[in-house]
Amino acid sequence: MSKERLSLLDRGLGWSFSLRMTVIAPGGVRAYDESEWRDALVVIERGEIELESEHGSRRRLDRGSVLWLAGLPLRAIHNPASEPALLVAVARRAPGELPRSHG
Repeated sequence: MSKERLSLLDRGLGWSFSLRMTVIAPGGVRAYDESEWRDALVVIERGEIELESEHGSRRRLDRGSVLWLAGLPLRAIHNPASEPALLVAVARRAPGELPRSHG
């Protein structure tokens, strides 16, 4: 049985949703900012990440993982791998927000 992984890229999301891509370089760290992830469903499209809690413990997740990062007690998002990690976040578009092109 083949295990398909969810991908949000190349999907027609419609006008009511916005898509944002975040790349974390190999060995890179991104400070956790809860407001970046509010109301967003996040998929790890490429690579792997480690979520670092406020207490310093880490949990590793890989490609295809689906996350809800809003409101978590996190300190940082790490990329422990030798390839870039690509996180894709989809959220409801704010009233009056114009769609952006993603190339």
